[in-house]
Amino acid sequence: MKARVTVTLKTGVLDPQGKAIEGALKSLDVQGISEVRQGKFFELEISETDEAKATAILRDACEKLLANTVIENYRIDLA
Repeated sequence: MKARVTVTLKTGVLDPQGKAIEGALKSLDVQGISEVRQGKFFELEISETDEAKATAILRDACEKLLANTVIENYRIDLA
């Protein structure tokens, strides 16, 4: 089973990399983009076929390594 995990900063957490990207886009004359927030994206292959068990395994991976849950949220999508 394939899984996708998206990790983003929680609302209210400063995002200096997002601000740098926003500034770079403006300096490259890219118009109409504001409020850039960056994150992380993971594609994983998981051997578990039971969706509930797979989700539990992925939550464990997120909580232990993939996301800093103090400042980041994560979303799991199974395919």
